[in-house]
Amino acid sequence: MDIFDLRQQIIGQYAAYTRSFLHILDPEIRSHVDGALADGRLWPDALIQLSPAYDQATTVADLVAQQTLHPLCGDIFCAKDRDGASRSLRLYRHQKQAIDLAAVGNHFVVTTGTGSGKSLTYMIPIVNHILNHRPEDGKVRAIIVYPMNALINSQAKAIEGFFSNAQNPCPVRFARYTGQESDARKREIQENPPHILLTNYVMLELMLTRPHEFAFVNAGAADLQFVVLDELHTYRGRQGADVALLIRRLRERSGNPDMTCIGNERDHG
Repeated sequence: MDIFDLRQQIIGQYAAYTRSFLHILDPEIRSHVDGALADGRLWPDALIQLSPAYDQATTVADLVAQQTLHPLCGDIFCAKDRDGASRSLRLYRHQKQAIDLAAVGNHFVVTTGTGSGKSLTYMIPIVNHILNHRPEDGKVRAIIVYPMNALINSQAKAIEGFFSNAQNPCPVRFARYTGQESDARKREIQENPPHILLTNYVMLELMLTRPHEFAFVNAGAADLQFVVLDELHTYRGRQGADVALLIRRLRERSGNPDMTCIGNERDHG
């Protein structure tokens, strides 16, 4: 597939759709509008960018062999080749640095480009922590906050893909908890909390105020070690201040002053 041909097809269809509801009687105005459409006023030129090469480090299998990661991480974090064979994920340097920082409880912010595996910088440390700390207890260990439900849905599919790599049912569980879920589904999650909760900041605010959701955030009921803010740049100004206070309240309610806070952000160049 030629991406530039595809772009022209899409623009051609959009241009035809746009012209379908333009019925301009005045010849001068019609000429001006036709000229603007022909010049592509309503659609920008194609954007061409170079995809950066990120420094590679080690593989998940290597970290398992070094006892940096739990053995099950080697089964979970692998990829399928075209022939269906599994191979251990090779990590970039920033991913390995994130794993090392999380291992000693340091807070960190990851700023890197699209396609550089930002989600793995927090997902691998979270899964590793859960596997090493009584996963059978079933308490919430991590809350990942996204600015949009569409991002939650996308991340849920990615996590399902990784967890399905485990030969036996994966001992680590996750769940979406947003306005998308039905009341019945929310009750199921409340009665059997997952290890990892995917939500948004509005729902997280409500969790701190609704008693039937205290199992996700209160000390004892939950065992929070990680809170992650995805797309950190969205929290600016007054909203940023609100979210900052929200995280402080969450830390207090969790009873864990050493809760690890992680920020995730795209590098906009």
